[in-house]
Amino acid sequence: MAGTAPARRPRPAAPRARRVTATLEDAALAHLVGYAASRAAIELKKVFARHMAPHGLKIAEFSILMLVASNGDVNQKQLGQSLDISPPNMAVTLDRMAERGWIERVRSTHDRRAQHIHLTKAGQAFAERVRKIAATMEEPTLAVLSRAERALLIEMLRKLIPGATRTPAA
Repeated sequence: MAGTAPARRPRPAAPRARRVTATLEDAALAHLVGYAASRAAIELKKVFARHMAPHGLKIAEFSILMLVASNGDVNQKQLGQSLDISPPNMAVTLDRMAERGWIERVRSTHDRRAQHIHLTKAGQAFAERVRKIAATMEEPTLAVLSRAERALLIEMLRKLIPGATRTPAA
């Protein structure tokens, strides 16, 4: 018959993608400290994001808050060097934190080029709130380690950080 379309056959259903749950053999990487440290860091960053993202806080901002709270007179350059954040990125991050009312920049009376970073009252309260969250957020992930193992892990990792100060034993 002219003008009639051939009957369509139903398409077979697309095969469902199977979720692969098997872990890959990583023996070629397992001897590398950097690989193990990176994999652990990925897991701990997920923990951080789960606990701090609801507060709109990124790792760099949290680190800045804690360093400013712990070190009375700190300037932008010191923070950048300590956290390995480039001056332009540090400036942007501090701008964002100032806009949120957490920090303020105060021109140094000794060196007009330097800007000291201070927590505002709101920043102090916020820093204390997130410090309390940080004190326990890693517990479930680190439960596989004893307290002594955790302290040793931190001590060993800090030895790899140029210029890092020793931390007191927990």
